[in-house]
This record gives sequence, C-alpha cells and structure tokens, in this order.
Amino acid sequence: MFRFEKFEVWKDAVDFADLIYGATRAFPREEQFGLTSQMRRAAVSVSSNIAEGSSRLSDKEFARFVEISYASLMEVVSQMFVAIRQKLIDQSQVDHIYGNAENIARKLSALRNTLEGGKSSD
Repeated sequence: MFRFEKFEVWKDAVDFADLIYGATRAFPREEQFGLTSQMRRAAVSVSSNIAEGSSRLSDKEFARFVEISYASLMEVVSQMFVAIRQKLIDQSQVDHIYGNAENIARKLSALRNTLEGGKSSD
C-alpha cells in the first residue's frame, strides 16, 4: 500500500472526482473542452496532489502539495458557481458538491497543520 492510500482525505478526493465527473456528464457538448474539462482536471488534481506530495522526503514539501490540492478544490467550487449561473447544474447538485468540498477542505487543512507541526500524519 502506498502512503497516500492511508489518508481518508485522499479517498474522499477520489470520490469527489467521481462526483464532478457525474455532474459534468450532462453538460452540453460545446462545454467538453471548456468548463467540463476544467472542472474534471481540477477535481482530479485534488487527489493527485495528495498522492504526489506523500512521496516527498519532508513533511514541509508534502504540506506544500496539500496546499496545491486545496487550491484545486477551490477551483472546482468556483467553477461550480459558473456552471450554476449558466444553468448547467441544479441547486441540489451544487449543495452536494459544496458539502463534499467543505468536508475535504477541513480535512486538507487538518492534514496541512499536522504536517507543518512536524507530527506524524499516518
């Protein structure tokens, strides 16, 4: 088992990417290379940066990747607001995505604080 697989936040981030893929599946074809692609890439980036950071030699480096993961999560949230304004998703999807994003944001912040504090995060 790789180190990143031990983190609950990584598992949540993979689930979040699934959620975003599902939500964007119904977007119009003309959005395939626009908002659909951007939201999906940003969502995948959340778990990817946790995985990549976990391979770093220091917790300080890992914490930096957790920050990047957090930034990608915020990208998805912002893009979600564009999607709702464009009437590409409905309010129930927004509520579900937003709730998941809040949960992941809390866990990423806790992980970053642990790593920056020098404590073991396994």
